[in-house]
Amino acid sequence: MNQPSPKPSAAVPLPPTAEGLGTALPTLVRWPNLLIMLLCLALVRAGLLLPALPLRTALLAPRFGLLVLAALLVAAAGYIINDYYDVKIDAINRPDRLVIGRVVNRRKAMLAHLVLSAAGVGLAGWLHPVLGAVTLGTALLLWGYSARFKRVALVGNVSIATLTAALVLLPELQLQLARNDAHSVVWPYALAAFLLTVVREIVKDVEDMRGDAQHGCRTLPLVWGVARTKWVAGFFLACLALLTLGATGRLLMSGQWPLGTWLTLLVLLPMAQLTRLLIRADRRRHFHHLSAWCKGIMLAGVLSMALAGSIN
Repeated sequence: MNQPSPKPSAAVPLPPTAEGLGTALPTLVRWPNLLIMLLCLALVRAGLLLPALPLRTALLAPRFGLLVLAALLVAAAGYIINDYYDVKIDAINRPDRLVIGRVVNRRKAMLAHLVLSAAGVGLAGWLHPVLGAVTLGTALLLWGYSARFKRVALVGNVSIATLTAALVLLPELQLQLARNDAHSVVWPYALAAFLLTVVREIVKDVEDMRGDAQHGCRTLPLVWGVARTKWVAGFFLACLALLTLGATGRLLMSGQWPLGTWLTLLVLLPMAQLTRLLIRADRRRHFHHLSAWCKGIMLAGVLSMALAGSIN
């Protein structure tokens, strides 16, 4: 789909508010997303990795708590640096959610990003050098995504999807390093998280075309058009559907009805609806709804980990 040339527009500075960094920080770091990350890490450990242990023992291990804190600090820093580089774009796409430049000054935002990143990487490195290296790589990739990768077709989408999969694998990596064991039980969830995140990131790029076009971004819908972009999103969604169908079929055939039924009703059926909506979508608000559907499916997938621990 050919995009009309954006009309040049002067940026209108928004008036500062009386709030400070402390008040704005929960909004800036996307606290609901951090809560979902916390839930994901907890369910990976308690539901997939250590289902035989009492919940209190599995989740209240001090080293696991420190790993969770490190991951959340780096994720929070990533949200800050993303908003730091996207001030002009967000003023067009999401003016009601603009924080940096309106509520928080840019220098304070950058300082907060550096402090949170350093704290997260240092904490993970103290736990184990490999965890420190992974966390440092995550922080650098978040910076690269915000500064450059998100403006390149598909590169930014895959970058964020890779980080989402890495988050799912992080608790298992900690246990593997402690036990010197490379056996993985989490990878199907990590792969599913990767595929669904790619779909959601592509959908968000379509939703944000207006602001992206005015600031020189080369996201997938701006390069290939909306129609072709929907086919790319559909490809990743089809891969996710095949993965989930295979897993669900095996569960039902082996008599694992609770998890199989959960995946059928709360993952596969919503995915079918997501596909139908994707085919019909042609307005910005349609793609906003698609993004919300992706979030709901991801949450259902995360919660299914609680049932997965009962298998065997």
